[in-house]
Amino acid sequence: MNLLKLFGRKTFPKGIHPAEYKEQTSAKPTRRLPFAPQVIVPLSQNIGKPPIAVVHKGQSVERGEVIAVADGPLSVPLHAPVTGTVKGIELMPTPSGAKQDCIVITTQPSSSQIPIQGEARDIEAMSREELIQAVKDTGMVGLGGASFPTHFKMTVPAGKKVHTVIVNGCECEPFMTTDHRVMLENVRNLILGIRIAMKCVDADKAIIGVEDNKPDVLAAIRPHLPKDGGITIEAVETKYPQGAEKMLIYSLLGVELPSGRLPADIGLAVFNVATLAEIGRLLPHGQGLIERVITITGDDLEKPGNYIVPIGTPLRYILQYANFTGHQAELILGGPMMGKAAASLDTPVTKGTGTVLVLDERATKNGDILPCIKCAKCLQACPINLNPCELGQLAAKRRYDVMEEQYHLNDCFECGCCSYVCPSNIPLVQYFRIAKVLNRERRLNHG
Repeated sequence: MNLLKLFGRKTFPKGIHPAEYKEQTSAKPTRRLPFAPQVIVPLSQNIGKPPIAVVHKGQSVERGEVIAVADGPLSVPLHAPVTGTVKGIELMPTPSGAKQDCIVITTQPSSSQIPIQGEARDIEAMSREELIQAVKDTGMVGLGGASFPTHFKMTVPAGKKVHTVIVNGCECEPFMTTDHRVMLENVRNLILGIRIAMKCVDADKAIIGVEDNKPDVLAAIRPHLPKDGGITIEAVETKYPQGAEKMLIYSLLGVELPSGRLPADIGLAVFNVATLAEIGRLLPHGQGLIERVITITGDDLEKPGNYIVPIGTPLRYILQYANFTGHQAELILGGPMMGKAAASLDTPVTKGTGTVLVLDERATKNGDILPCIKCAKCLQACPINLNPCELGQLAAKRRYDVMEEQYHLNDCFECGCCSYVCPSNIPLVQYFRIAKVLNRERRLNHG
């Protein structure tokens, strides 16, 4: 049964309704974070091969200058987020939890930090191929957190036809308001970015999906929509994980994306609003991605808000600027449902970082893990109809191969709904992440 008709509102089956905690930042205009004395730019900020550094220790770089070049079709370049001097290419902490090669740049205090100007482009006159190459040249990846190279997503596979672009403006994670502010403050850039995406994938129409807890966004965007109806905006139910690709497609169109298939297989291309707004801002000026809007929020912060933050800014500097007044806290990169804890204060902001969330010891204290009571709450919450209870028990028995082969483990996109509702405090989604890693290692070891 199609839930669009059942409830009279655009939604998907199951899911959860966690408290939003967005009021701390949602109404505050975006401000610019001052430049840190030193930035740490990981080479690996995209799915695929990391780019190759083209700078060396002691070299002076200008803000916006290319400092690493793409290495393959799934790779994108990096640009200097500050004007300064390359301190070196060093192993430093990264959001992945592991130390990786990073270009460390000491910021020049006397610089105006105005980015270098690229070659101005006439977007309307550019061909599809030229636009896709221009997107690659910006170093753009999905700013919703996946870090998938945007130019590759805009390259429709041979034999596929995309008729609709889905623009994801849901931002269903608690605390996060980055996309909310981008949609309010950068409407013209967003519309231009949508037009570019439509031309690149040769789509006839685009739909912006926004949760119905953002009426100000609906009011801000509607006056800018084209009269021909090629771009529309739709309100969907405020529910988690509404912003997940499969869920949003179902909510807007009533169409289910089959397991193991890509949106292009059913004529769709899905992009995050922040990604397209940045493309609309950068492409006409031939500039690269050197900063992004980030929500800085949580406990014991005197200056929470949404900030334009240079890529590579260390968390230590962000906490200092936001005036963290607590004594102990967990730093989460992303939202509380799918974000990951930062292992070090030297961890930098990357292209995929949408939120820096500070949770004090009360929020992060873990209760005892109790035996499963077969309550089935996790089954009722899972938006893709998996059996988290059974998967969790298989994980406890280390039957990782069975989890994948018989219980569709790889369909899980780790939204955390099951862990959220579990009365026994079983960290199900963590078990599933471990199982996936071990299965990948097993395949590599056995060819």
